Amino acid sequence: MKYKTFTLLLFGIAILVIMILFIGPDKIESALILANPWYMVLAVIIQFIIYGLWTWRWAINIKAVHISADKIHLFPMLMVGMAINNLTPSARGGGEPIRGYMLGKYSDSFFEKAFATVVADRALDTFPFIVLAILTIVAALLYLNLPQYIIYILIIAVVALVIIFSIAIYMSLNLEFGRKVSLWLVNLIKKFSKKEHSKLEEKVLHSIQGFQNSMRLMVKDRNVLIYNLPLSFLIWFLEIIRVYIVFSAFNVEVSFLIIAAVFTLSSLIGLIPILPGGLGAIDGTMIILFSTAGIHPSISAAATIMERLISFWMTSIIGIALFPYFGATVMEKITKKV
Repeated sequence: MKYKTFTLLLFGIAILVIMILFIGPDKIESALILANPWYMVLAVIIQFIIYGLWTWRWAINIKAVHISADKIHLFPMLMVGMAINNLTPSARGGGEPIRGYMLGKYSDSFFEKAFATVVADRALDTFPFIVLAILTIVAALLYLNLPQYIIYILIIAVVALVIIFSIAIYMSLNLEFGRKVSLWLVNLIKKFSKKEHSKLEEKVLHSIQGFQNSMRLMVKDRNVLIYNLPLSFLIWFLEIIRVYIVFSAFNVEVSFLIIAAVFTLSSLIGLIPILPGGLGAIDGTMIILFSTAGIHPSISAAATIMERLISFWMTSIIGIALFPYFGATVMEKITKKV
């Protein structure tokens, strides 16, 4: 793990520790002791169902571009990619190229083709999130007593996300636009790098063409939209259900709408590529917003800690444990990334 990533991880943990100390470790401990463990078990089961749905969604993309890969191998690839997302401050996108690399290596297919399935997977995940984020901002205006500047920041964040998402999709499907953007990036690299780049332009154009061809195959495959779009909405719904169940473990009466609003707002904050996996930022935002919604800070902190243990730390630990599954070559790529 690179020194910078390790430092940022420690910084994120430090933010969380400061918040715990501010609220009072004894109060949080008392709240944790009172939590119903069966609700926590149910939340863990839901998280594993979400893992399964993620794997299924990706498998549909892979089938659409005629890559042969068993689901039993896709799951560890998914978990390793997610662990890297959690460990790198890359707006939750650091693990996607690695996921494409692992799929290409395992299935003996071109990286561009394999990576296109991962990009499509992220696009299918982003569209429901944008819809959810817009609804959440409306709900926050109605039910959460947030300062005006926070609402404005969230609106700007959603608009920026929509613009970036639209450009990425258009670039993925429009050959001419993709070519122009690729050439602009190549010229930028040539300008700031002294290395030999005589064949770089040719390689980039070949790669973008292969990538776009794969994206078009997935768009034309009806199964990708018929099954994967509803699956994406279901996954986000289950994520909110998981948070709701964690809070229910503490015998707290909080509306599902508040849970959905806070979870989505926290996820938006987590997209900012500053801290690995939004560590500290997401946790702190959830604690503050739940407290603002009327939940006692000790309960907010305890529930947030349990929720992040399941969604962030459990996912990261499983992914890290599966690193050796893909052998030394992939391990070397992974360690370079993080």
